Amino acid sequence: MKKVKVALLFGGRSGEHEVSRNSAYSVAKALSDKYDVFAIGISKEGEWYGPVPLEDIKQFVPEHYADKKITILPHPASGGTIYQLPGLKPVHQAEVFFPVLHGTFGEDGTIQGLLDLAQVPYVGAGVLSSSVGMDKIFMKKIFAEAGLPQVPYLYFLRTLIDNHIDKIITEIEEKLGYPCFVKPANLGSSVGISKAVNRGQLEEALKKAARYDRKVIVEKGLSVRELEVSVLGNDQPRASLPGEIVPCNEFYDYRAKYIDDRSALYIPASVPEEAVKRLQELAVAAFKALDCAGLSRVDFFLTKDTNEILINEINTMPGFTTISMYPKLWEYSGLPITELVDELVRLAVERFADKKRNITTYEE
Repeated sequence: MKKVKVALLFGGRSGEHEVSRNSAYSVAKALSDKYDVFAIGISKEGEWYGPVPLEDIKQFVPEHYADKKITILPHPASGGTIYQLPGLKPVHQAEVFFPVLHGTFGEDGTIQGLLDLAQVPYVGAGVLSSSVGMDKIFMKKIFAEAGLPQVPYLYFLRTLIDNHIDKIITEIEEKLGYPCFVKPANLGSSVGISKAVNRGQLEEALKKAARYDRKVIVEKGLSVRELEVSVLGNDQPRASLPGEIVPCNEFYDYRAKYIDDRSALYIPASVPEEAVKRLQELAVAAFKALDCAGLSRVDFFLTKDTNEILINEINTMPGFTTISMYPKLWEYSGLPITELVDELVRLAVERFADKKRNITTYEE
């Protein structure tokens, strides 16, 4: 049987470039038996190279592929054709694109817009869902509109932090107090996040977060357990059992996730049955509120004093590394990673077929 040709995108212009490479390696391995995988490495400068052999994905070095620069064209006539640069010589015809890209220029709607212009099927959320899911401020506004419970928060522009930081700190102290968490609005994997317990730390945290994004969000610090639920599907998504993360550091930052490698993952989370049901319901509600597609991981807080469930955020392209909760939760729920990626490709084709039903010319 002819194998479906999948173009796997990884790397990219993001602070999560290295995480993406590790995720893509796991996905490529899971796809390799059933699919014809054409791996495309995107450099930190945004240049595309390929094909990259599976064994080179984790340690992708763009300079090793200087004679394999490639691109796609942003119009439907290209039909998933991958072209070599310079000269635009066709080198591959992809049937489905799988963007295993985390963070900016991959999970924020930009690559999704390009793939929509090229009119090709791709795994994961579309432009709007991706961009809103990436922007924690707009994400929280939509969650609030949907009536989903959240942690109290404030947000500020970088220009205000640059010019009126004392005023901002006073507002945070009055409305949220200490401890509080400071985050860039548009970044994942806990990059640029700090916990502040006093005015000096808060000033430093605001300046740090503003290095990564022009919008900064500040959340009230609560004593919580951190739970995660994986969601899979299109219009009728389903949720996995919840898992729990116990950070090795004070909170689940980038170092705790990917460097120190001492955080504990518990699958399933030890919570009452009614809490499991509520977490699953809220995860699906969050997925639908953003009109996501394919996959998402929804992160929750469970307050230790009142057992209140609060949504932290949604991740529209969760990690697939060896320590990533998204595939682990589905594996525990009876869906191993080979079947999971197979289902994601199927969902991409399904969503694309539904999009093609849209009329793009005026008709009475």
